[in-house]
Amino acid sequence: MNEHLNKGSFAVITITFVCFFLALFVKGFTHDLLLEIGIFVISVKLIIMAYKNSLANKNLQQELQTIKRLLIEREN
Repeated sequence: MNEHLNKGSFAVITITFVCFFLALFVKGFTHDLLLEIGIFVISVKLIIMAYKNSLANKNLQQELQTIKRLLIEREN
């Protein structure tokens, strides 16, 4: 899992999480909390999308290597 989530992703997760809880304690349970939750959810969604994209790219690369190997074997 660490090969798909780099240090930048962990930094974004940590900063967003800290800011969310800081806003929760500073603002309390008010209207602005919905805005903070929205920002937190968007950040998490972007990180999940990056993770899934990394997995898809790795699978695609493996499939392309398999196709290349089969083509080389066919030529020989």
